[in-house]
Amino acid sequence: MKALRPSFFVLISLIGGLAILSSTLSKTPVLPLFAHSLHATPAEIGWIVMASTIPGILISYPAGALSDYLGSRRLLLASLVVFATAPFLYLLVHAAWQLMAVRFYHGFATAIFGTVANAAIAERYADDRATRLSTYSSVTIVGRSIAPFLGGGLISLASFHAVYIACAISGVLALGTGLLLRDHHPPRKKKPEWPRFWATLATVLRDRSIVLVSLVEAAQYLVFGAIEAFLALFAASRGVPAWQIGVILGVQLVSIVFAKPLMGKLSDHIGRRRVILPGLLIGAASVVLLPFAPGFIGLSLLSLVFGIGFATVTSSTSALVADLTRDGRYGSSMGVLRTVMDVGQSIGPVLTGWVVGAAGYGSAFTLLAAILAGAALMLGLLLRDG
Repeated sequence: MKALRPSFFVLISLIGGLAILSSTLSKTPVLPLFAHSLHATPAEIGWIVMASTIPGILISYPAGALSDYLGSRRLLLASLVVFATAPFLYLLVHAAWQLMAVRFYHGFATAIFGTVANAAIAERYADDRATRLSTYSSVTIVGRSIAPFLGGGLISLASFHAVYIACAISGVLALGTGLLLRDHHPPRKKKPEWPRFWATLATVLRDRSIVLVSLVEAAQYLVFGAIEAFLALFAASRGVPAWQIGVILGVQLVSIVFAKPLMGKLSDHIGRRRVILPGLLIGAASVVLLPFAPGFIGLSLLSLVFGIGFATVTSSTSALVADLTRDGRYGSSMGVLRTVMDVGQSIGPVLTGWVVGAAGYGSAFTLLAAILAGAALMLGLLLRDG
């Protein structure tokens, strides 16, 4: 009698929650505090924070394309090995440059795992694709939401090293669970042909619709990254105390966790574009109103609304890219989506910081709202299907 094995979706969601918990624990709030304790300058801290995003730009497409040839299991396990080993390296860090190097190595874990996991889910669940992708994303956001509270508590009660030990435990558990995964279909080829590998990239990039949706995703994550970095500073400039700033940011995460599966299910029923367009406009409206928020209550409400808009858009973008994918190139398409998204998320804080310094928060938030409105206009005019 065969032992009862959990479904792929249950396994990948559990692994994703553990992996993202481990990854977020390593950076929020410990990373800048640990870097400061190593006497890193503000400029060095900026590079340390950015170091983990660079692998996403470099490796997301190759990882996705390789999963099309080798199967998702091998790539997922490779990323889980990084999740399990990177936390131990933080325990050996004694200088800022070492921390930067470890962050760069750790970045490969989320770059590979995020791309391949989404591609594997999209391939297996065609009928309820957006619902599954959104539910999976919400599980990872739960892990991401727990991390700041757990990390802050461990720093206060113990030490930086205690945080990284907790990261290691979560990463090792993710790897152990990952060993139970099985591929949906046998790998297509033992060794991918590199000329075909790059030809596949060219084919995906020639698909105007996939590139368009990827740019919309990049715009949404550009604004999300900017709000994540500067909403707290804006609230502080208004005299909002720290504990209330935590609530302002927390309600946004809670709204994303609950709204994403609902919006994904709606997308499966009424079409992707009909969900994405209102989400972009909701996000734009909430951001442009931030400078006029009266205080804690107003900022909390707008943060919650922004979270709903973000969840509405991102519940359907990955599913739409999967819908548009031809010849089963889910990994390649998701790799392109993830690469463009990472570029957008990296640009957001840098661009916003420059505008805030030059013209203030009002101009910065207006620009961010215009980016979302422009993405909605572009999608509405150029994409007729979905």
